[in-house]
Amino acid sequence: MSDITLTYADLQGRVARIFENAGVRSATAGAVAHVIAAGERDGCKSHGIYRTQGCLATLSAGKVLPQVVPELHDSGQAVIEVDAGGGFSPAAFDVAEDILVERAKELGVAALVIRDCLHFSALWYEVEKLAERGLASLSMCPSYATVAPSGGKEPLLGTNPFAFGWPRAGEFPYVFDFATSVAARGEIELHRRAGTDLPAGWAVDRDGNPTTDPQTALDGAMLPFGAHKGSAISTMIELLSGAMLGEFMSQEALEFTGTTSLLPRHGALILALSPAVFAKRSGRDPIAEGERLIDAIAGQGARLPSQRRFAARAQSERDGIVLTAAEFASLEQMEKDPFGAISD
Repeated sequence: MSDITLTYADLQGRVARIFENAGVRSATAGAVAHVIAAGERDGCKSHGIYRTQGCLATLSAGKVLPQVVPELHDSGQAVIEVDAGGGFSPAAFDVAEDILVERAKELGVAALVIRDCLHFSALWYEVEKLAERGLASLSMCPSYATVAPSGGKEPLLGTNPFAFGWPRAGEFPYVFDFATSVAARGEIELHRRAGTDLPAGWAVDRDGNPTTDPQTALDGAMLPFGAHKGSAISTMIELLSGAMLGEFMSQEALEFTGTTSLLPRHGALILALSPAVFAKRSGRDPIAEGERLIDAIAGQGARLPSQRRFAARAQSERDGIVLTAAEFASLEQMEKDPFGAISD
């Protein structure tokens, strides 16, 4: 059987039906499916339909609540809260997006605290949405304690993703989104499934020795990017989106679930800032100022963050999203029998 080509709407609809068939309420299923389909559309295989089985396994284990409705708490001040109630994080973000944008444009800065959520994929979709509405933003959350701090060997930090978005006048914003580990844990899992070695410097075994074996890495500890610099940034994320919120940090998230094979449960922090408010008294256009810098970077031949992802998106929107026959068959099987499709 040859490759299958789907539109984004087709793929999003199929993934949403998988979750609805697994008992997830419609609005949440749609929010989760949007993120998964967008990852596949943008060529991010480790954040695309690959994530579906992990979500289903967590549902099957009873570690995420499928019918919970996120609860918004807004005191009219700069900090807005959404209690996800043990549900998926995209649905909680959707509930608060409009008020977060409104408050940031009113005050210049606003923060969204998402409590007790399950994060399963990339953060760029949040900061992209905010950039499209004229805001700069930062998004971060802890994960599981799978990363050793620089100079250590025991897993203590999470992969702790961190995303930033900046609005631009053109089609795409300036966006970066990366784990503070050398690579996302999903990348190591994909190497394990493919039977391929890891690049050197990604991980250590249980004794702190370097390893390129994916399973040994998963059993040992991943490493932060940039040695002590990545370790410090990862620690900052633990403090800001864990300790400061009164939510789980990565070690607690691992203790709560008891395994890294299911999705982590923790909090998340999104900061939204209005360039127009911050620059108002300067008499300068912050977006135009930003364009000068970004154009100068690109003018030197440097690749901008997310450039390849945006190029993949443009191709997918033009030609469709290509799935292998095996990937499409897996989608069909999950749609018919979501929990029966769970595998290692």
